[in-house]
Amino acid sequence: MPQIVVGAAIVRRGMLLGARRSAPATLAGGWELPGGKVEPGESELAALVRECREELGIEITPGARVPGEWPLGPSLVLRVYLAEIVTGEPAPLEDHDELRWLGAADLFAVPWLPADVPAVTAVSALANLA
Repeated sequence: MPQIVVGAAIVRRGMLLGARRSAPATLAGGWELPGGKVEPGESELAALVRECREELGIEITPGARVPGEWPLGPSLVLRVYLAEIVTGEPAPLEDHDELRWLGAADLFAVPWLPADVPAVTAVSALANLA
């Protein structure tokens, strides 16, 4: 059974938050939805909240799961949830060196990691980006 990686599709005022990886070296410079691996005994939603707190310094409320799941490798699968910021302003605290709010017109102006492209496409179809 593959390990679940959760991604947060944080949308604010019609813009999706993207995060540029700074580590590991093989992913550095690529853009992704913030998130991370679900730890043993942790629910997907709890992992999403924890990862956003650790990586971005924000508290979120998870929303609906985006339909689909996407392989990240032989033993990892990505599941994405819509999320809203409850408190805080996102900052690249861990594993990222830049954040950017992207609207429909510039959504693919950043080099998303290949595994994130179909997830971002699915989010854009759901989220009514401006």
